[in-house]
Amino acid sequence: MYAASIPVFTRFLTALSGVLAKAESHVEAQGIKPEALLGFRLYPDMLPFTRQVQLTTDFATRGADRLCGREVRSFPDTETSFAELRARLAAAGDHLGSFSPADFEGAETREVVLTLRIGEMRMPGAQFLEAYAKPQFFFHMTTAYDILRHNGVALGKRDFMGA
Repeated sequence: MYAASIPVFTRFLTALSGVLAKAESHVEAQGIKPEALLGFRLYPDMLPFTRQVQLTTDFATRGADRLCGREVRSFPDTETSFAELRARLAAAGDHLGSFSPADFEGAETREVVLTLRIGEMRMPGAQFLEAYAKPQFFFHMTTAYDILRHNGVALGKRDFMGA
């Protein structure tokens, strides 16, 4: 469970930090106000870029906490700049770095309980990771990437993959 979560989340959070650096360079080079990208939504009923990045970190860190039976770490959602978002990504990476494979002993069968708007959801850790935490993580990361690509930031698959 450690190998299926921590290295994956860490790699892609690092990649997302690189994507944000390219976005910041793009707005500077083009003379665009950073707020234009930070607040951009792909569609009016979707969350803005900043929130997509925040949720990406949340699904990684909270997912790991839940799998290990730890108290769920909460990051305040106060970022208003690319630099602050990169700092959040670094803090999330540091948090993920605090886990060891031993922390995940029994995680595949540990019951994870989520309280959602639609009610309580219970599932074993393996199902939680593969059917909930990772899909949510990648949905929000992909949406953040797509917002930047839509707005002309020169990104490719290698940037997304952290290659």
